[in-house]
Amino acid sequence: MIGGIGAIHLRPPVGNSDADTGLLSNAATPAAGAGASFAEALSRAASNTVDTLKSAEQVSIQALKGDADTRQVADAVMSAQQALQAAVAIRDKIVSAYLDISRMSI
Repeated sequence: MIGGIGAIHLRPPVGNSDADTGLLSNAATPAAGAGASFAEALSRAASNTVDTLKSAEQVSIQALKGDADTRQVADAVMSAQQALQAAVAIRDKIVSAYLDISRMSI
């Protein structure tokens, strides 16, 4: 649903780790020099969210004109709601991380 978030890859910890928890062992890691930066991935996720919201709005307008089915409208609105909730959750995590960093003593 949110294709832009898929561009963010987890990288396994650096160093010798005998206590592998398996959390990152199956994560896809980008090839050397072939990964997108966090800012690019976040930008793509935001633009995908906006595209989803615009698509839901267009389907709703088509339904008002009588050109779209109720099921199509419900699917589009639910998809837009999920995308918006994910974007708000990501924003909240970023703000929380920023506040934690700003509270650190130097």
